[in-house]
Amino acid sequence: MKHPLKLTILLISLFVITQLIGLYVVNFYISDGVTIPYGFDQKEVAQLSWQYILPNIIFSFILAILLIFILMKFKLNWIIKIWFFVVIAFALGITLNTLTITANLIYPTYIALAIGILLAFFKMFRTNPIIHNLTEILIYPGIAAIFVTIFNWWITIIILILISIYDIWAVWKSGIMQKMAKFQIDNLGVLGGFMIPYASKKVKEKIKFLRLKYQAAGKIPANVIKKNKLKIALAILGGGDVVFPIIAAGVMLKTLGILPALCVTAGATLSLIYLLLTAEKKKFYPAMPYLTVGILAGMLVSYILSLI
Repeated sequence: MKHPLKLTILLISLFVITQLIGLYVVNFYISDGVTIPYGFDQKEVAQLSWQYILPNIIFSFILAILLIFILMKFKLNWIIKIWFFVVIAFALGITLNTLTITANLIYPTYIALAIGILLAFFKMFRTNPIIHNLTEILIYPGIAAIFVTIFNWWITIIILILISIYDIWAVWKSGIMQKMAKFQIDNLGVLGGFMIPYASKKVKEKIKFLRLKYQAAGKIPANVIKKNKLKIALAILGGGDVVFPIIAAGVMLKTLGILPALCVTAGATLSLIYLLLTAEKKKFYPAMPYLTVGILAGMLVSYILSLI
């Protein structure tokens, strides 16, 4: 098992909670007469043929990845931070808008965006593990809602397969995924995905002792951390590994209903459990191939059930 059992259960729990919130948000926005705010509604685009939509989506993904690589290469961290901040704020706003509208608040979309901006600020500039992971739970449902409106079965399946191939290459062949994660943590202070830091019992005891020793200074000096070899491990689940299962389940919700959608969520969850239980320590794994198998299995079960 890659991580301690308690952290594995926590990581899976965060994943499942986000999937269920994602289905709630998607269901809200696919209802008649409801539009995604802030100019992100794509229902008109959904009327176009999938042969037109798919190449544009693939091109957009490739362009976004290349742009991030270019910004990383030239160390334009402030541009990436602004980009992340804007995306996070609007994604949170889209998710929170479902609550502000349901609560019948005045100017619900503006209130939702204001809260989203505030949470994005804390996430980017005042973050800690709790703030980071709680905001992650609300970010991906908002992003997924946009794509569900324009995706269908075929687009979803093709995108899942392509993303899985890319994930395999990026993790096992080029190592780009690990470099991107390290860059985000070291240079941006934020990572797209769930991130739970943990340490061994021995390291925890050392940290506790050093915190008391350097209490007056407010923090443990960097040279002391290095000297004592205080290594903190991270249990990470990437953002793409969270959002694509929501999109797939959302497409099933839109086309076949809640039970097929839950079958997809169950398939993705079982795949994630299998990966986390069988993965080895200090090794990196691409999660999307595993999740894609679970998602496609869930779709197949859903289709079979629809014929009964």
